[in-house]
Amino acid sequence: MKIRYLLLHAYGMGGTIRTVFNQASAMAAAGHDVEIVSVVRRRTKPQFPLDPRVRISTLVDQRDGYGPDSLWRRIRRKLRGRVVPSDEFAARYFTERVERATIDAVANLDDGILVTTRPALNIIGARFAPRHIVHVVQEHMNLATHKPDTKRHILKYYPRADAVVVLTNTDREEYRKALPGTRIERIPNSTVLTGRRPCDPNSKIVIAAGRLYKQKGFDLLIPAFAQVVAAHPDWRLRIFGTGPRRQRLQEMIEELGLTEHVRLMGRSDTFAEELAKASLFVLSSRFEGLPMVMIEAMGHGLPVVSFDCPTGPADVITHEKDGLLVPPRDVDALARAMIRAIEDVDLRKRLGAAARETVRAYTPEVVMPQWESLFADLLATKDAGVAVR
Repeated sequence: MKIRYLLLHAYGMGGTIRTVFNQASAMAAAGHDVEIVSVVRRRTKPQFPLDPRVRISTLVDQRDGYGPDSLWRRIRRKLRGRVVPSDEFAARYFTERVERATIDAVANLDDGILVTTRPALNIIGARFAPRHIVHVVQEHMNLATHKPDTKRHILKYYPRADAVVVLTNTDREEYRKALPGTRIERIPNSTVLTGRRPCDPNSKIVIAAGRLYKQKGFDLLIPAFAQVVAAHPDWRLRIFGTGPRRQRLQEMIEELGLTEHVRLMGRSDTFAEELAKASLFVLSSRFEGLPMVMIEAMGHGLPVVSFDCPTGPADVITHEKDGLLVPPRDVDALARAMIRAIEDVDLRKRLGAAARETVRAYTPEVVMPQWESLFADLLATKDAGVAVR
């Protein structure tokens, strides 16, 4: 099969990029012809490992510059009335040049399978991909998190795709209700367990990771950890990730007197090793799609304390079996759950062992055959001349 993955920025950081790289690599290893098309390029090298058999191409190379952030207001005005909704989370990337290049690339495809990976690209694919192309929408976020204009476009255009693939059972039910008659499939992201060093259950390190955006809730995690420090001053929190809220979070750490206990670690080229050094992983997100960093942590046997936010954590974790779930945005409950896990090493060991078993359902050996089966079925449907849009 010939498979093209359309990514906004294949050279950037983020869970969607990492999971698409994993999927593309697994498909190439299985003998398929795989290409990743990056809409924009702002770095020289990809940030995640990729099978060398996967080709990468770029539509708009922006390594020499792409305009200052101060242009955002004008760019946003220009977006109104164009293809990409102005309230899509990555709308600022879609200048007129970028949007036109993306539409042209999609409209000129002549064979194979096109997999688009975020709402802006999903909408462009649904509107402009030739009808003989198999178009699969990947939706990495739950429907309720999308802003009004983006959601309106989703409801209007996603039914034109051959299939919409979501990450969790909860998402599948929501999209089936919203898009009756559209083929909605649930296929989770995958993670490799081979070579993952088990965590250290006796470590006094709590780890969290994600982009430093409001969504990830680190502004809720830090005050929760202040309560942990009051009871257990020898424990430390390490937060990995980069983003625009770094300065604000650092100020919060200093205001709470946590500079010796909480560190913003930035990005790491050895994140798997950092996970193995910890004994507890915390997810403090306000909302998620399917939190891959949590699944990766569970692959190291790390027990998880998480907000039961929409969606993802409860689709993976069974409370008290392989992790602890607490009410969304409840800082005190998050602190109590962390303290409970800290004070009970046997609990951490039990939850961690169960967590590693849970994530076996997310390995490429389990997930990739689901993709191959879906692609083969959609290609057969197209070949048979059955209208599915």
